[in-house]
Amino acid sequence: MNVIEKILAKKAGLDHVKPGQEITVKVDLVMAHDVTAPIAIEQFRKIGVSRVYDPEKVVLFIDHNIPSSTVESRQQHRTMQAFHEDFGVQFYKRSDGVLHQVAYEEGLYGAGDIIVGADSHTCTAGAHGAVAIPLGSTEAAAVMALGELDLEVPETHIIRINGKLNSFVYGKDIVLHIIGRFTTNGFTDCAVIVTGDAIVSLPSEEKMTIANMMIECGAMIGYIDQGNGDPGPGAVEYDIDAAEIVPVAACPSSPGNVKPLSQLVGTRITQAVLASCTNGRYSDMEIAASVLQGRKIASHVNLVVVPASRRILEQMEENGLVKVFRDVGAIVMNPGCGPCFGSHQGLLTKDDVAVSSTNRNFPGRMGDKAAQVYLASPRVVAESAVAGYLVLPGTITKEV
Repeated sequence: MNVIEKILAKKAGLDHVKPGQEITVKVDLVMAHDVTAPIAIEQFRKIGVSRVYDPEKVVLFIDHNIPSSTVESRQQHRTMQAFHEDFGVQFYKRSDGVLHQVAYEEGLYGAGDIIVGADSHTCTAGAHGAVAIPLGSTEAAAVMALGELDLEVPETHIIRINGKLNSFVYGKDIVLHIIGRFTTNGFTDCAVIVTGDAIVSLPSEEKMTIANMMIECGAMIGYIDQGNGDPGPGAVEYDIDAAEIVPVAACPSSPGNVKPLSQLVGTRITQAVLASCTNGRYSDMEIAASVLQGRKIASHVNLVVVPASRRILEQMEENGLVKVFRDVGAIVMNPGCGPCFGSHQGLLTKDDVAVSSTNRNFPGRMGDKAAQVYLASPRVVAESAVAGYLVLPGTITKEV
C-alpha cells in the first residue's frame, strides 16, 4: 500500500485496502464556509439528530463574503451563527481568514488525519500529511452527524520531480506545469502523490500551493510527500525533470491552458491580484513586497492584496509590508477569499485583463465572463503590476 492507502486503511480499521474497495473511514475534521455551510446546516437539521458527532471537529468559517457583499450573504452568516450557538461547533467569523489557511495555522489537523471540507480546495491539507477530501454540502452534513465517510479507495498516481529547479520557479509554476501536462481531468477521482527531491526540499508554504491546486487536475486527493521515505507504490508513476519547469502562466480561460511566460511577455494588464488560499501566505507577500519596495505600480493597473489570514496580515503590519503595498498604490483588503470567488472586492469588467495568484480563471470566475485572467506566481503578479504588462520574473528586479 502507498501512504494514502495506509492512512485510509487505519481510519477504516482494516489491515489492507485496494483501489475500488468500498470502505467507511473515521473523520478527524469536517469544515464548511459561508457559501457551503448554510446548505449543509439545512440538510443537517433535516436529519433530525440532536448533536454533531464532535463539536471540536466540526468547524465553520466565514471567508468568501466578509464583510457581507449582499443581504443574502449576511443571512448566510446569521444561519451559521445560529448553528454555532445551537450545537457548539467551532466558528471563525470575523475575517480570520480562508478556511484552508486558518485550519493549518490553528493546528486543527495533523499528519495521518482524514479531513473533509465542503470546498474543492480542501486538498491543501495534503501538504502536511493529511488525507483531505472535498465534499458536497449534503455529504458534509452527514459527516457532521456521524463522523464517518463512505468512499471508494481511489487509484493513486505518483509524480516524481527530481533535480534542481530553475531560478524564479515557485510552487505555482510547478503545479501549473503539472496541470498543463496532465490536463484538468487527467486525474479525475484519483489520488495524486507529488514527490521527488525537488519537492521534499520546498518550503512548507510552496507545498501548500501545489497541494491546493491538485483539484484542478480533477484529483480527489492531493498529497505532498513528507520526506519520510518512499511514499509506496502507485498504480502509475511519472518522472519529471525539475529543469523542464520554467515560469509559466495559465491563460484564459482554464487552469490547464498553461504557457511559458516567455510567450506571453507584453500582454497588457489592468488588474493584478495577490491573494487566496493558493498564494496569499506571508512568504508570497514578502516576495511581492521585495519587488515593489521603492517602486510604483503602473498607472493603469489596480493591485489588490488580500492576505489569506489575520495572522498573515498582522505579520505584514509588524514587518512593514502593508506600508510597502500602500506606498506603491496597492489596495490592501481584509483577510478572506477576496475577488477569487468573484463575489466582491475587485471584480472585473469585460474589458479587463488580470494577472492573479489565485487558483481558477474560468469565464466569470472574477467578474464578467469576457474578462481575461492569467494565473501566475506572486512574483509575476508583482513585477507585472509595476510594468503594466506580463513580464518574466526577474525583469523588474533580479533578486530571488
